[in-house]
Amino acid sequence: MAQPTNLFDKYDANNIREDLSSMIYDISPEETPFMSNVGRENVSNTYFEWLTDSLAAASTTNAAIEGDDATLDSRAATNRVGNYTQISRKVVGTSGTIESVDSAGYKSRLAYDMARASSELKRDVETALLFNQASVIGDSTTARKTAGLPTWLTSNVSKAGDGSNGALTSAPNGYIDTARTDGTQRTFTEQMLKDVIQSMWNNGGDPKIMMAGAHNKTVASAFTGIQANRMNNTSAKPFAIVGTADVYLSDFGKVSMIANRFQRSRDVFVLDPEYAGVAYLRGYQTKKLAVTGDSERRMILVEFGLKVKNQAAHGIIADLLDS
Repeated sequence: MAQPTNLFDKYDANNIREDLSSMIYDISPEETPFMSNVGRENVSNTYFEWLTDSLAAASTTNAAIEGDDATLDSRAATNRVGNYTQISRKVVGTSGTIESVDSAGYKSRLAYDMARASSELKRDVETALLFNQASVIGDSTTARKTAGLPTWLTSNVSKAGDGSNGALTSAPNGYIDTARTDGTQRTFTEQMLKDVIQSMWNNGGDPKIMMAGAHNKTVASAFTGIQANRMNNTSAKPFAIVGTADVYLSDFGKVSMIANRFQRSRDVFVLDPEYAGVAYLRGYQTKKLAVTGDSERRMILVEFGLKVKNQAAHGIIADLLDS
């Protein structure tokens, strides 16, 4: 069929009003599981330190002769370790004009960008805390960096043969100056998880959380363990298909299994949250920058560092396939 001659239709018109929704749809994730589960504290210097210690191994030979003179046992010094704070920021600006025009989706572009920048900064901090980076002291031309979680973990580790742990400047004291060396990637197995959990428990830790990227979270959900393979639906309602596991019941307690979008996919962490925290020299703050023309600028800033209170309380399964 064809249109009648000289029919005026939508394609001929130039005065049709636009249909622009006032909603802005953003699916970018904002949750930060690591920061949400560990503690936080304030520090007063760019280099902050803490002490770690452990009890002597239990002895099978601790038997004294009756009436024997007492002699002093040898005592090891505490370990003094530290980390550096890192400055992360977001800077946004808008012209006077864009703040004055009638815009869809927001009343103020500056306020909208500030809200987005705040969420982006939070994601950046989570990523830095979990990244394989050594401490960087920094200078007038180099930014300071805080040593990330993978670099600290040396006691409870499952890794490829060609991988290696991070290192302190002068172990067992100092700061992390060598990041992990990644090894050949391999498949995540339940036995790896069992071994790390057992090692943590043997070293005095209390495994509470397993944190993984998307791929290895799905691998962990498929671990068989001693789970029941059949479920009986006795109701008339539709039955849900269970395709995930949120808790791993280990020999040493319940371990919650959490997915984290902002860690490296090749790492799986097993954590005791009591022994980790985020240290803030300056908390999240907004600064109004100087006006140099027909515009307004704002900076959102935070200065933070990772505090691994005792690395033996945590574990890592490293060098895993990420897809």
